[in-house]
Amino acid sequence: MAHAKKQIEFGPRPPDTPALQKTREYIINELKSYGLVITTQDFTASTPEGRKKMANIVGEITGETKDVILITSHYDTKLYKNMHFVGANDPAASVGTLLEIARVAASSAKPKATYRFVFFDGEEAFCEGWDDCSTPENPDNTYGSRYYAKQLVAKNEVETTHAMILLDMIGYTKLELGRDTLSTRWLQDIIWQTGRELGFSKVFVDRPEGVGGDDHEPFLRVGIDAVDLIQLNDYPHWHTPEDSVDKISAQSMKIVGDTVLASLPRIAAREKSQKRGSNSQ
Repeated sequence: MAHAKKQIEFGPRPPDTPALQKTREYIINELKSYGLVITTQDFTASTPEGRKKMANIVGEITGETKDVILITSHYDTKLYKNMHFVGANDPAASVGTLLEIARVAASSAKPKATYRFVFFDGEEAFCEGWDDCSTPENPDNTYGSRYYAKQLVAKNEVETTHAMILLDMIGYTKLELGRDTLSTRWLQDIIWQTGRELGFSKVFVDRPEGVGGDDHEPFLRVGIDAVDLIQLNDYPHWHTPEDSVDKISAQSMKIVGDTVLASLPRIAAREKSQKRGSNSQ
């Protein structure tokens, strides 16, 4: 919750603004303090608001193998010129939770798989609606995740990137996570089963959650299994001034953090068993 409050203190955080630069510095400093290896991906995106400088942040915990699991969130807020939008749930809570997952993972035993904690810039559309200014060749959204996925392809790292977990809007005081309809089913099954085993069956429910697009999509398109943890359809404060700190809960963030942490070794083990099976055929 302290991480979320700090982001909110910076105010609205659209791409290529001083407030987002402060947020980026805060995230990097936190990851460094945990002992992670930090890199940034700096790029310039063509947007309806002109050319915008953006940067993805990557913190890595090297595992025993080169198999990579991505645990991710976007860290920018949507641009609004007519309201003060601080994005407590979208995305401060997800960023705060991702930082805490990284801290705990870094203080634990060396993992089997390599963990990369990726904070995407430019997830939010500049125009009011998600598709208002989009073209098939240049969507007005997911700038950072599309850039990251393209880099994985360019560097021939798709095969070793076995799973991508996205946190987005997971801090609501009335947390309930349905199953995003685009997500990879086996990843959902592991996370939902783990959450229920930890006593969170009222949070990880089996209803569908139709999102319509998010940062996991570019990874699915290039052949990487991905899952989106998101509460969108019944979060009444989405993209309103009421998405404020009183709408998020440390307990909700802890539920998601604990569940993701407990799921990571199971995800890594599942990938290893699948690879052995395919190699033996």
